[in-house]
Amino acid sequence: MSARENILGRLRRAPAGAPVPLPDVAAWFATTPVEDIATRATRFKANIEAAHAEVHETNAADWPSLLLEIAVQKGLGRLLVGHGTAQAEVLRSQPQHQLKLVSYEQPAATWRSELFENIDCALTAARSAIASTGSLILWPDASEPRLMSLVPPVHFVLLDAANIHADLHAAMTNERWAEAMPTNALVISGPSKTADIQQTLAYGAHGPRELIVLLCHRGAKSS
Repeated sequence: MSARENILGRLRRAPAGAPVPLPDVAAWFATTPVEDIATRATRFKANIEAAHAEVHETNAADWPSLLLEIAVQKGLGRLLVGHGTAQAEVLRSQPQHQLKLVSYEQPAATWRSELFENIDCALTAARSAIASTGSLILWPDASEPRLMSLVPPVHFVLLDAANIHADLHAAMTNERWAEAMPTNALVISGPSKTADIQQTLAYGAHGPRELIVLLCHRGAKSS
């Protein structure tokens, strides 16, 4: 009898054990100290900036002008926005500006060349974020398809500070992910990056080279 047959035979002859109880994950996370919105926002900002993302703190009234200002500073000319989204309408209502808004309202196959070659940046809204890892949570849909956060070299993300969770467990529980999940849920922790065998990092290899978060606080802008 070979060693393989001997091992498999012992496994087959072993008595069936009782089911192993599942760990009480909720009880473990319940021991985590409760943080207020400001503390979670501070942790999120520090962690995502450590991953080479930009974070600009603003509010609901000022974020459009801030986005336009950043776009001009970076020499961006064409911004991809979701079709029929609230943030797209807000940007269209702004005074005359140099940034051209391009609406994502047709299948990618019909305008692939323009999408991949002529779009400088895109704006999407984050569903929420995770403070412990500095991660954004995006749920792409028909209005804001996955390619919006993948193809343009610069990705703007609009995030409400009130929607920052302490950790992934809190996000999944508070938002009731188990009841309705999208086809494609995204957790983004910085711009796209890769490294070679010498551990030399390169940004933008598989997606945007720049990730810019517009962190919106309720009321006055955080200092």
